[in-house]
Amino acid sequence: MGNMGARQWIRPVIDSLPSKKKMGIAVIILLAFLVLATPLFNRWMYPIRYEDDILNSAETTGADPFLVMAIIRVESKFDPKVRSRAGAQGLMQLTPETVDLVVDRGKFSPAFKDYVHDPAINIHMGAWYIAALTREYKGNEVAAIAAYNAGPGNVHKWMRQGRWNGTRKEVKRIPFGETRHYIQRVFYYKEKYRAIYAHLTKKRNFYTRPE
Repeated sequence: MGNMGARQWIRPVIDSLPSKKKMGIAVIILLAFLVLATPLFNRWMYPIRYEDDILNSAETTGADPFLVMAIIRVESKFDPKVRSRAGAQGLMQLTPETVDLVVDRGKFSPAFKDYVHDPAINIHMGAWYIAALTREYKGNEVAAIAAYNAGPGNVHKWMRQGRWNGTRKEVKRIPFGETRHYIQRVFYYKEKYRAIYAHLTKKRNFYTRPE
């Protein structure tokens, strides 16, 4: 009696289901929607601005464009008007000391110091600096990112004293909590931007380091 009652309840439910053909069409439509919607959702979640300035500066300086995008996202969220209490300015939050160093070593015009807030100039100087740091640490982007946040002096000291070996795996050994968090965030965004915007670099002669 119980089984018969269950069958009487289940049969109307089964009969009310769409035909296999309709179900197949619905699944195809759903998959097509996901294929189209996912890239749009990703770009909404991880937007970029000033992509031409980023790509041009990265190509000129040798910086990884996705690393530049990630640093901008972490430093300013693509807002060129951000200014820190330490006097860091612009999209890549360049401090006065960093600006002086970049102008001197990069042989930029001293006039650049008056236009640090300008997105194109700020990106170009920041890209040059991260490329220079990457070369200084012999291609080690983890150490370069740490130096961008904490300063090369601190990073050299940690590595010289054996407190940190410069790897992402041992990032927990970095004495500064802010720098540990900074490295994780920058790499997170770099990987996202590479996955979403790889098409922007296909026509350019970029070398981006594998993860």
